[in-house]
Amino acid sequence: MNSKVVSAVCAGLLAGAFLGAGTSLAATAWQRHHPRRVEVNSRLRIQNRRINAGLRDHQLTPSQAHQLRTEDRPIHYQERVAAAGHITRGEKQQLNREENAVSRQIHSERTAGN
Repeated sequence: MNSKVVSAVCAGLLAGAFLGAGTSLAATAWQRHHPRRVEVNSRLRIQNRRINAGLRDHQLTPSQAHQLRTEDRPIHYQERVAAAGHITRGEKQQLNREENAVSRQIHSERTAGN
């Protein structure tokens, strides 16, 4: 994704763009269930489960869990904005890179707690 777009998305997110997070920006059923979108959302759910497991097992503090979830929010927002049209292969790769970074951070913070 273009760095200006990513910056604008993050700025909008920080400015409170998440007020309508419960509604989907995608207009059609095909867009809502696009395979790339499903993959991104699935990874976000898995990462959230890992954060919850870290909290439950006392590997993460509540503040660490909050920070990790905060880092996932821009990824989810970017996915929603991209899905309003179509998630391109490049956008999917960018989202995957960002998810990988958060995933590595979850792992390192959970293992540091032991």
